[in-house]
Amino acid sequence: MKKFFLLTLRMGIFAGIVTLLGGCGSAKDVLYLQDVTTGERQQYIHADPLIQPGDILSITVNSKNPELAAPFNLPMVSYTGASPRGMGIQYLQGHLVNNDGSITFPLLGKINAAGLTKQQLTDKIARELIAGNYLQDPIITITYQNFKISVLGEVNHPGSFTVNNERISLLDAIGMAGDMTIYGRRDNVTIVREIDGERTIFVHDLRSKEFFTSPCYYLMQNDVVIVHPNNIRVQMSGINQNNNVGVWLSVISSATSVATLVMTLTRLGNKANK
Repeated sequence: MKKFFLLTLRMGIFAGIVTLLGGCGSAKDVLYLQDVTTGERQQYIHADPLIQPGDILSITVNSKNPELAAPFNLPMVSYTGASPRGMGIQYLQGHLVNNDGSITFPLLGKINAAGLTKQQLTDKIARELIAGNYLQDPIITITYQNFKISVLGEVNHPGSFTVNNERISLLDAIGMAGDMTIYGRRDNVTIVREIDGERTIFVHDLRSKEFFTSPCYYLMQNDVVIVHPNNIRVQMSGINQNNNVGVWLSVISSATSVATLVMTLTRLGNKANK
């Protein structure tokens, strides 16, 4: 009788665990790109990010004659940070894109930058340097100093992330955040994007290959990715943690009482049989 009771108890616990895990989601809820086939080719369009107010641009000008190019480069800035042995860190001072979309460039004055790609701004500065007879062979390099994206919601490591190469896909961003949790909805991933003072919302289903054609397949600076929770997580959020602990303590106490009662009745039955 005792062995039967223990076996039944173990089977019940195992069945409960299986039921709990099974209720957390199925393959169709948690797998990415469920409709792709091996070797399938997908077309996508990579649009270069547009410069926006608030961006900080690193702009360097070079020429065959470094002395002529030097006045167009901002000075290096140094600060003492958390570097080894307290050594100073140097970085090139950046050009802040003002609210009116302009930057202030040495000798050239205000130049409108907002709404342009890096290549377009590069060409624009080069033309003005040549037209002003400052340089005849300018070599201009532009990079973002504050290209970042944010990933929030049902991911393992939510937060903001700096992107060095300025080219990051939606899947890359989720990977940087430690992937979605089992409670994240693959069919309801939202991207919030601000362009020219307007906020646009995009919703994607990462279970389908259709998102490859989305303008958000590659993210832009300051995009916010939001992974929404599934119904199970929403229901769990409504349970107070302390109450949840109390429920489990109550269950354990009840199970212990039942087990004690069964064992007591078993002993009494054995004695009666003797």
